[in-house]
Amino acid sequence: MKTFFRLTLAAIFTIIGISAVSAQMNDNPMVGGAPMYKTKNIVENAVNSKDHTTLVAAVKAAGLVDTLASKGPFTVFAPVNSAFDALPAGTVDTLLKPENKAVLTKVLTYHVIAGSYDSKAIAKAIKAGNGKAEFTTVAGGMLWPMMDGSSLGHMDEEGGRSRVTIADVRQSNGVIHVIDSVLLAN
Repeated sequence: MKTFFRLTLAAIFTIIGISAVSAQMNDNPMVGGAPMYKTKNIVENAVNSKDHTTLVAAVKAAGLVDTLASKGPFTVFAPVNSAFDALPAGTVDTLLKPENKAVLTKVLTYHVIAGSYDSKAIAKAIKAGNGKAEFTTVAGGMLWPMMDGSSLGHMDEEGGRSRVTIADVRQSNGVIHVIDSVLLAN
């Protein structure tokens, strides 16, 4: 009887432990191998994602760290490293040069919308726009979220498309949506 009681108790604690870990993972989704804490700001979380090292380097080079660490709120469409790798050879190196800071800033702020828009809010805007929403980015350009099958996607001013691979990564100063392409403005 003692053995049965101990096994039952162990099973209950295991289930409680798994539930607690699951809840923590839901509250703090993993991005680039690191948990994203909703109590931290966009910059504090992004620096821990191994999938966003190029984006972080670009944000630093553009001098946008303080802006993206500020109160916000911001919605950031965060391209992964492979999205930057898909750009023509030499593009990232050229953008990171000090003399190209203004161009880099425009590229990066084109990925940011003032306000906090989770996937439900974006989907609502898409529905209201009969399948396509229109947002003005911090750079002043237009970005068109739309559904790409069952996934949230975007069309940029160049006609390029991106797909959200991880949605609704909540931050203390907004929300991040991880995307698979770099968005480009005219």
